[in-house]
Amino acid sequence: MPKRNKELSLEQREELLRTLKARFEKNMNRHKELEWAKVQEKLEANTEKLWSLNEMEITGGEPDVVGHDKKSGEYIIYDCSAESPKGRRSVCYDLEALESRKKHKPENNAIDMATEMGIELLTEEQYRELQELGSFDLKTSSWVQTPANIRKLGGAIFCDRRYDTVFVYHNGAESYYAARGFRGSLRLRI
Repeated sequence: MPKRNKELSLEQREELLRTLKARFEKNMNRHKELEWAKVQEKLEANTEKLWSLNEMEITGGEPDVVGHDKKSGEYIIYDCSAESPKGRRSVCYDLEALESRKKHKPENNAIDMATEMGIELLTEEQYRELQELGSFDLKTSSWVQTPANIRKLGGAIFCDRRYDTVFVYHNGAESYYAARGFRGSLRLRI
C-alpha cells in the first residue's frame, strides 16, 4: 500500500465527525452511558486517530464506539458495518501468506492493510463482543487475529455468524475470498 498523507482537510474532518455523530446517536445500544461530546473532544485532539477512523469509514467499516475501558481510560471503536467492510475484502491474512502465493495473488493482505490504516484486526474475543451488539457477517466473514502457533503452521482464523451462532473457522493464511475481509479496532485515550 503506498504511503498516503495522514492529514484530513478541515472539510473532511467535519464531514467525518458528522457521520460518526449520526451513527453514535442512532446506535446508543452500543454505548449506553457514553456522551458524544466527550468522544468528539478526544477525536478533535488526535488527528492521527481521526485519520484512521476516516480510513475505516471510506473502506466501508462504519466505525462506532462500542465501549469504554475504565482501566486504561480509552474509548473502544470497532467496525460495525453489517457485513465485512467491502473495501477490505479479497485479501489473504498477512504478507508471508501473500508472498507464498505463486499464482492469482490478491492485491493486499489484512495485517498490512490494518497497520497502514492505524488499526488492529479484531481478536476472536472482540469479534464475539461485537456480535453481542447485533448480528454481523451474516453473508460474509472476517479474518481475526490468529494465535502464533496456528499461524506458524500456515493457518489463520476467521469468524462469521450463521444460524444465530458465531463460528470460528480456519483456512490457509494464503486463501482469500470475495466475501472475506477483516474488521478493525481502534482505541482512543480519554
